[in-house]
Amino acid sequence: MVSNLKEHIHFLGICGTAMGALASAMKRKGFTVTGSDAKVYPPMSTFLEGEGIKLTEGYAAENVPAAADVAVIGNAMSRGNVEVEEVLNQKRLYVSLPELMKEHFLRGKRNFVVAGTHGKTTTTSLLAWLFESAGREPSYMIGGIPRNLGRGGHFTDSEFTVIEGDEYDTAFFDKRSKFLHYLPEVAVINNIEFDHADIYDSLDEIKLTFRRLLLIVPQNGLALVNGDDLNCCEVAEGAPGTVKKVGLTEGCDLQITDIAYEPSGSAFTLDGERYVLPMIGEFNVRNAAMAATAARFGGLSPDEIRAGFAAWQGIARRQELRGEVDGIKVIDDFAHHPTALALAIEALRQQYPESRIRAIFEPRSNTTRRNIFQAELAKALATADEAIVARIEDTSKVPEEEQLDEARLMADIASGGTSAFLGETVQSIVDHVADTAESGDVIAVLTNGGFENIHTRLLEALELARTSRA
Repeated sequence: MVSNLKEHIHFLGICGTAMGALASAMKRKGFTVTGSDAKVYPPMSTFLEGEGIKLTEGYAAENVPAAADVAVIGNAMSRGNVEVEEVLNQKRLYVSLPELMKEHFLRGKRNFVVAGTHGKTTTTSLLAWLFESAGREPSYMIGGIPRNLGRGGHFTDSEFTVIEGDEYDTAFFDKRSKFLHYLPEVAVINNIEFDHADIYDSLDEIKLTFRRLLLIVPQNGLALVNGDDLNCCEVAEGAPGTVKKVGLTEGCDLQITDIAYEPSGSAFTLDGERYVLPMIGEFNVRNAAMAATAARFGGLSPDEIRAGFAAWQGIARRQELRGEVDGIKVIDDFAHHPTALALAIEALRQQYPESRIRAIFEPRSNTTRRNIFQAELAKALATADEAIVARIEDTSKVPEEEQLDEARLMADIASGGTSAFLGETVQSIVDHVADTAESGDVIAVLTNGGFENIHTRLLEALELARTSRA
């Protein structure tokens, strides 16, 4: 059992956000912690080294210490990895990250698990910040970096834990969704759509795993679901615990009303209370409403919630202004699913109503490299004034008949009157933008990856173009 660990834990893939945070927390509990990763670089490498954790770059059988009592195998690890094979060959005790979290940090706690296809990171971050700003000092595990909190993972002695609940699989040896390990007292389901085509064959399979999440919410707990989302409502049918629907429609148990948008933020009324949020867009109002409702269940007052919202500073890579040159703004956003792309562009229109919105999209995820969302991607990107799409670099992992048809995508975008540009390389995209940019443009980079540092390269090219014109 994980709860019977002795002294030494070895992490395979230690430099992931969640793995690193948990490794640090175990070290602070008094365990000896070591780890290895293929990519050891700051800030995680320096953070872990500062915690006194020995890191090894690269994987090798000899990296697994003979004295290690257990190996924690990260989600990115698979059969064929030499350390995985060494652990299996030696018949060593091994566990997944969610298993370790459950036994050492979640059991007996009040766990607030935020799930859904979109909005998980924002809602989890907001909820964690509401508890933190109200002095509850929660533990949290988030798939992003909230500016207010400064890190994605943190463990305390608080009774509260706020966790971003991912429906992705747990490990190569455990294909259940991660969130099924998190012992939720409160489960939030923002929305449900098809995603993760590499592990799910259909929307019905995704619905099934969310039903299983609701099955483990205790009777003294609470499930909050998007009452405007048909898939959420279907999943919630027959759930054994208390379910409340939160949304804009009249059938919701908690209806969001009187929404007002300004360039600097949004305001809304929920359960008789008025809240103001320094974020733009209907989707962020929904996220905030979920966070506020969960926080009220956790004992926070409306005034504490209002104070938390007022002090909110956002999340890295969520509508983040990376820089501005000569009136041209470069925005970074993590959006990659068609629905998220459309919502991100809509929010930018609300915030910058007089600007030309130019969306740069990288089809990088396992789903968007496929033709599953062929029509949906075109429809979402066509809501921008210009859609700039990066050519998919590596199509080898997707069968040819399942690959996204880039030529068709560009034609479909252009058919509605939206300018469309297919970038053969990142440099060609940078050159195109710099050559055609005008003051007032909003350049939105939409990707769930690093995109070859395109944000910095865009700003540098825009600065060079400005200097040459001077």
